[in-house]
Amino acid sequence: MVFKHIRIDNRSRQVWVDEKSVELTTTEFDLLSTLAEYRGMVLSREQLLENVWGHDYYGELRVVDVHLGHIRHKLGDEDYISTVRGVGYRFQDEVL
Repeated sequence: MVFKHIRIDNRSRQVWVDEKSVELTTTEFDLLSTLAEYRGMVLSREQLLENVWGHDYYGELRVVDVHLGHIRHKLGDEDYISTVRGVGYRFQDEVL
């Protein structure tokens, strides 16, 4: 997936922001990839948990928030992942 600032290669599981490689954990990569796949759509914590952890996950919903905080930090100052209060999260970067 190629966007204006972010490039995500699902086969090699690599991410670049403005041509700079970004190291993500497996879970972080899966979360970012899922959000990017549904670019512009708001995904709830529950939807993200099901897509990344699977429908058998029985942990805390806030684990999504923690991982997204790490991803945001690693991607830099731009707000590529926005929070939609009371609903979920949205990936926003322009498609090339």
